[in-house]
Amino acid sequence: MGMSVGSDSTHEDEGIVDINTTPLIDVMLVLLIMLIITIPLQTHSVAIDLPQGNPPPSTVQPKLVTVSIGYDNSISWNNEPITSEASLQAHFEAAAAMPDQPEMHIHPDRLADYKTVAHVMADAQRLGMTKLGIVGLDQFMEGQ
Repeated sequence: MGMSVGSDSTHEDEGIVDINTTPLIDVMLVLLIMLIITIPLQTHSVAIDLPQGNPPPSTVQPKLVTVSIGYDNSISWNNEPITSEASLQAHFEAAAAMPDQPEMHIHPDRLADYKTVAHVMADAQRLGMTKLGIVGLDQFMEGQ
């Protein structure tokens, strides 16, 4: 029964000093597969006909219609009071039927109800107005 105890045998006591590259190779393979999968998604292109050159500036001023909504939810069309829902809808239909549709600027008061503003915008869109804009938003800024 012989047993070797001591540091005479250096072959058995040496540690492994090499880096375990198996996890590194696994991670690199996963990254390579993800790259291969995502590349075809990025190469799809959509053909768009873009305009060439700069268009000349428009010399014709667009027609403007101003719809004001007061603090008491009163509605006016170019500073003329609107008294009924039917009258407002008639104005929208007439403006939408024009060959060169005017721009409609909605100017709500700071204290006007959201319900009234949303109702006016929904009616305008439903009746064919496509050029809508809300103006006068500077009154809603902090400190004013």
